[in-house]
Amino acid sequence: MLNEWQEFLDYTEPVEYRASGKKDATWLGRFTFEALKEFSGMNRILTILARGLLFHASDGTLLPGDPRERIGCAYDGLCAWCSIPESGGKPKEEWQHRTNFASLHDPFPKLVDEKGWGWFSRHFHGAMRFAAAHPELVHKNYATSAERLDKLFDQEWRNKVLQYQTKALSTLTEGAWTIRFGDMIADALELGPLRSTEPELPADLVDRLEQVRPKELPAPVLHTLISYYLANRPEDSDWVVLPVTNFDCYFGNTNFGRKYLNQLPQEVIQRGSSFGVSRYRVREEYLPK
Repeated sequence: MLNEWQEFLDYTEPVEYRASGKKDATWLGRFTFEALKEFSGMNRILTILARGLLFHASDGTLLPGDPRERIGCAYDGLCAWCSIPESGGKPKEEWQHRTNFASLHDPFPKLVDEKGWGWFSRHFHGAMRFAAAHPELVHKNYATSAERLDKLFDQEWRNKVLQYQTKALSTLTEGAWTIRFGDMIADALELGPLRSTEPELPADLVDRLEQVRPKELPAPVLHTLISYYLANRPEDSDWVVLPVTNFDCYFGNTNFGRKYLNQLPQEVIQRGSSFGVSRYRVREEYLPK
C-alpha cells in the first residue's frame, strides 16, 4: 500500500501458483479469495495501473512529457488487462463495446495474450484451478467453491468489462454508479506518479503508539495505516479514503476488514464515511512532529 510501484508490478507480473500450507497465500497474488470472488477493490487497482501507464516506463523510471498525451495508451492498457474473449465467437460491430482486446497484445504483451485473455482473467482462472486441484493446501471453503466460480467467471467478467467502458456522460441507468476506465484515468492524472518507497515512522512516534496499541492488534497494521495516511492526506482535508479490500489484499487475508478495524485505538484513529465511502484520519497528537 505504500510502495505503489511494487503494487503495479504485483498486478502485471506472473503469479506463482504454489503454497506450502493453508496459511500461504502465494497462489492468490495480491488478492484475497474474497476479493477475486466479488471483483472488489477494482477502483484502486485500475487507478494504480493507469498511473503506471501514464507516468512510468517499464523499469519504473518517470516518462518525459505531458502524461495527458498518453491517455489513449493508458485506456488501451486498462482494456488489455481486463480483456476476455467474447462469448459465442460472434464479432462485435464497430459501434459496440467489446471485451476481447487480443489486438493489444503487441503493445501490452504482459497484460493480454494473443487469444484475448487479459492478466486478470488469466489470474482468476489460475487461482481457482489451483484451489480446486489442491484442497489440502487451501481453506476448505475455497476448494469447494473454486470450480463453480471458475465456470461462472467469464460471463460475469464480460459484463464488468462492458460496464467499465461506459462513457462518463452516458444516460444509461446501468452505468450510473459503475467504475469507468475514464474515471480511473482522471483520478490517476490527479494523483500523479507512483511512489516507490516505504516510509518509516519516527522512533518516538512508534514508542507512543505501542503504549496505546491493543495487544490483539498487530503493530504493522497500525503503523501501516498511519504511514498510508501521511502519504495520502490531501492538502484540503484531514480525511483519507480507506480502501479496506485493498488493505486486506496487502496483508494477505481478510483479518484487517473483519477483525482489526474494530480494534483500532480511537484516541489515535477516527473513522467515518462519506457518501458510502469509508475514510479515516489520524489525530494530530499521533502525527510526526
